[in-house]
This record gives sequence, structure tokens and C-alpha cells, in this order.
Amino acid sequence: DHQRPVDLLVRLDGDQREDLDLLARLPVKLPQGGLVPLGDLAQIKKAGGPNTINRDDIRRRIVLQCNVSGRGVVDVVQEIQQVVQPLVAEFPSGYFVEYSGQFQSQQTATRSLLLLFGLSLLGVFLLLYSMFRSVNLALQVMAALPMAFIGSVVALVITGQSVTIAAMVGFISLGGIASRNGILLLNHYLHLVREEGEQLDQNMIVRAGLERLAPVLMTALTAAIGLLPLTMSAGQPGREILYPVATVIVGGVISSTLLDFLVHPALFWLFGLQSAAAVTADSAAGVQLTDES
Repeated sequence: DHQRPVDLLVRLDGDQREDLDLLARLPVKLPQGGLVPLGDLAQIKKAGGPNTINRDDIRRRIVLQCNVSGRGVVDVVQEIQQVVQPLVAEFPSGYFVEYSGQFQSQQTATRSLLLLFGLSLLGVFLLLYSMFRSVNLALQVMAALPMAFIGSVVALVITGQSVTIAAMVGFISLGGIASRNGILLLNHYLHLVREEGEQLDQNMIVRAGLERLAPVLMTALTAAIGLLPLTMSAGQPGREILYPVATVIVGGVISSTLLDFLVHPALFWLFGLQSAAAVTADSAAGVQLTDES
């Protein structure tokens, strides 16, 4: 019908389909006129095969479909690939296997998310550097990301989930929460030295941690309590995307909050004192120049 193909199926009666001799005598009209039995044009025999032939780009294809339950799509497809690979190696020339559907969509989305996540990390680093004017201090704030991801991975393992697209979205969202807590703590270190005359020593670090404990706990509890109902909705219809996102964020908030007051002070004491001293000295010099002018 013009450029639109229409499937056409011709089927004989049941008793005629079972009689091979009758099929062999089926008359076929020739282009030049006249009739010829089908048996003179084709070999008619009983055999197994598909009842329909599907094509993509003029190539025949057979689709094998399955649903995944209790495991991640990527894990299942990787296991299928290991089992099928010996068979694929024995295929004749022109035959090949493709893995598509949700697996293909997830692979494409994963690559896009990883690219965007890398760009977002670069943007976060540039913003932190513009704020602290120190590569060392910017990296110390970004050290909160692996500390947060530890809790997220543990939460996924405990709940029996795998890393899906929804979970990756949760990881990206968690990065902002973890970085914010690191900024609060590190910025307070500099504030105590600049504005209140504290020295860069252990007493200042302890004081800053105690003074920032309440704000960090408040933000962490707000996020965790708000997502807690979603983390308790495993298996409920409509929560397939929100459940892994909430699980990742809640697990990461717990670990990042705990490690913020254990690892961050140690990192600052071991690697950040010189950078903090340089930043505060530059800030003080800028203030003096402004007062003189």
C-alpha cells in the first residue's frame, strides 16, 4: 500500500495442510501463463522453524525475551553472555547476537550519567577552589564523597540491591549533601582563625567540630527522616525508582555524618594546616591593604 508494507498470511484448511501430496500438487501460476505443481518448484517436507520471520534492515532476527527478578539487569546479562559466548563462536558467517531492551538503555544512560557526574565533580572543584583559593582545601571538602559512598554501598548490600540508574542518581544527589557538610566544617576552621584569633592547633579543631555538630546533624537528620518512609517501601508498586534513590542517600548521609567528625579533622590536621595558614594570611593581608587605602 504505497510505501507501507502490509503483512499477508495465506493459510490452507487444516486437512490440506497435513497432506504433503496435496501440497505438492498445489497449482502455481507462472508469469508467462500456465500452471505448475508446487512440488516442481520446492521441496516439501515437515520441519521445525519459526512461524513468522521478523526482519530489521532486511536482516532476519529472532527475539528471545526474559524478565529479571531479584537481580540486576547488568548482572544477569553478563552471565548470559558468558553462557552464550561459546555458542556464538560456532555461529556460521553472517549470524550475530545483540543484547538490547532495558540492558541497552541502561548502558546508554550509565555512560551519560558518568559523563555528567565527571563534569559535576569538575564544577564542584572549581567552585570550591574559587571559595578557598586552595587546591588542598578544595580536595579536602571533596574527600567527603568517598566517605558518603561507603554508607551508600553498605546500604545497597544490606537491602540486596544492585547499582542501577536510580541508585546512580542517588549517588549524584548525595554528593551535594556530603560536600555541604564538609564546607560547613572547613569554613568554620578558617572563620575561627580569621575572626576570633584562634590558632591552627588541635583545640581549634575540637572547638570547630563541637560548634558545627548541631548544624550538620540537623541537615543530615532532615534528609534522612524525610526519605525514611521511602526506604521502608521495598517492593511497593510505584516505588521502583524512589526506593533505591532513598536507600543510597540515607546510607550515605549516615556514613558521611559520622566520618565528617572523625576523618575530616584528621585530614585537616595532617595535610591542611599549611594551606589554611596561607589562606588566612592572604586574607589578613587583603584586609590590611583595604584599611590603609
